[in-house]
Amino acid sequence: MKNLPVWFERAENVAIAVLTVATYTHLHFAWYWLFVFFLAFDLSMLGYLVNKKVGAIGYNLIHNYAVPSALLLTYVLGGTRWCAFVGLLWASHIAVDRAQGYGLKLITGFEDTHLGKIGKNKA
Repeated sequence: MKNLPVWFERAENVAIAVLTVATYTHLHFAWYWLFVFFLAFDLSMLGYLVNKKVGAIGYNLIHNYAVPSALLLTYVLGGTRWCAFVGLLWASHIAVDRAQGYGLKLITGFEDTHLGKIGKNKA
């Protein structure tokens, strides 16, 4: 039962992933862009080549919903399609990551996340 909040967050992110892909499809964006750009957001992990702190900050700046939400709000209020395109791609990436258990990173290491440990050293 102690992992119940983690499972709720993972389920919530499955719902977000489904919603973003459904909206992406509804707006008639080409499917292949979902696959082409899916890993582009993971370039933020390059900060780990510097050190754990820079890596965690870089990863967390890209893997949170703030900017995708702002882009989607810009689309809703102004109809700017590229904002919907990028916002939906970005939000779906974050949601799939979180649904798989990849949370925001702690500065102690890539495998230490707000959802618990990940990787082969998972307790």
